[in-house]
Amino acid sequence: MKNNHNQLLIITTTAAMIALTCVLTMAVRIPTPTKGYLNLGDCAVLFSGWLLGPVYGAIAGGVGSAMADLLAGYPAYVPGTLLIKALMALIISFAPYRLCRNDRKHSGIGFLICAVIAGALMVSGYWLYEAVVIGEGYAAALAGVSGNVFQGLAGIAGSYFLVEVLSRTGSPGTYGVGGFAKGATNESNDLSAGKTGG
Repeated sequence: MKNNHNQLLIITTTAAMIALTCVLTMAVRIPTPTKGYLNLGDCAVLFSGWLLGPVYGAIAGGVGSAMADLLAGYPAYVPGTLLIKALMALIISFAPYRLCRNDRKHSGIGFLICAVIAGALMVSGYWLYEAVVIGEGYAAALAGVSGNVFQGLAGIAGSYFLVEVLSRTGSPGTYGVGGFAKGATNESNDLSAGKTGG
């Protein structure tokens, strides 16, 4: 019964994060010279990866962002956005926890390192997508790089704030997620079992 409850919680949270990612992506849209737009969605994408893990996080980040492109009138970007944002969430879901080897004290540094890697993937991914698939050409597609860098930095800052706040409450452990939430989960489990540090 508990497993069914947890699965339902993960599915409903994934649906909520898809909606949040879509809304944040569409809330602020700044057109770029490459016929795309800058947005705040990366914050939700990175947060989804940390909160929901590799599978559901990638689904939330990818699908939510792709839906926003479709609804905003950018259908040519949908396939690229789906792949790029899903990979961003995937990187965040796996890497910080493994990078820090369950060391909660340094896990924030791990998150930032992996968020920068995910951001670099986003910037380079859209540059290639716009150059090759959209047909802007490599030189023309460079016009969108600086905006994507700014968007990536804003997403890293926003998601890091959310992650730091939630990781201190212990509540993300209810989702059984990866990322450095496992540090909070282990601590809360130890407390509930009556275990204390030496």
